[in-house]
Amino acid sequence: MSPETVKLAVVQMHVTDQMEDNVSRAIAHVRDAAAQGAQVILLPELFENLYFCQVEREEYFDLAHSLDGHPFVGRFQELARELGVVLPLSYFEKAGQAHYNSLVCIDADGTLLGNYRKTHIPDGPGYEEKYYFNPGDTGFRVWDTRFGRVGVGICWDQWYPETARVMMLQGADFLLYPTAIGSEPAEVETPNSHHMWQRAMIGHAVSNSTYVAAANRIGTERVGDLEQTYYGHTFISDYTGEMVAEFGDTEEGPLLHTLNLREARKFRAGMGFFRDRRPELYGPLLTTDGVTRRG
Repeated sequence: MSPETVKLAVVQMHVTDQMEDNVSRAIAHVRDAAAQGAQVILLPELFENLYFCQVEREEYFDLAHSLDGHPFVGRFQELARELGVVLPLSYFEKAGQAHYNSLVCIDADGTLLGNYRKTHIPDGPGYEEKYYFNPGDTGFRVWDTRFGRVGVGICWDQWYPETARVMMLQGADFLLYPTAIGSEPAEVETPNSHHMWQRAMIGHAVSNSTYVAAANRIGTERVGDLEQTYYGHTFISDYTGEMVAEFGDTEEGPLLHTLNLREARKFRAGMGFFRDRRPELYGPLLTTDGVTRRG
């Protein structure tokens, strides 16, 4: 049975090139959030190190670790158990000869509920993720936790309405997105705007009548010959698309809001978006060119 309300925290933080420094800071932010009553706490994407995907360098594969015997996932399991909080946790995963941008969901008793591997992998100047990460093979994941059914995508996933819709069809009570996003290299013509980033996810909130939240990093990071500034603007949107909590581009720490899941469920049912779906007509969504082929 899903709870009627959940207190959510999304953490905005800066990152250095020292894993222990980042993990210790992340733990401090989790403790701060829990002290303020947070029950589910989301840290940013790949918070363990600088966003190394700015450049393509073989040496950065050394940052990946297998989930079994991972250097810090166990510490967050102990932390979740101690504080009684749910922690969806981003990490760089090594599995055999494969590498993934992954996330484990840790329940409030410290149990690992499962592993999600990022589905959509970007490839562009300053965001060279296809060099490092295999496309995820887990499918989208939703977890039954002590504090509701939690659906989590990872960064580039947040631009895709399909990601949000699938997680909602799987019964998610709310959607979370750990993120690492900011400035583009000078030669890139695409806009560098947190507004567009937020609007995409707010659209998911509206079309799925659900709470949506994203946690981003802040600060300027230099990797190789490139430098990027991450624009923060970590936020929480309610189930009507209203921004109910937001940081700017410099604040650090947890951003909190109480989610009224009971009211969201009632509103979602009344809107009828899921009642009026016509999945039998959505075949073109299963193709790359919009042409459904039969036989």
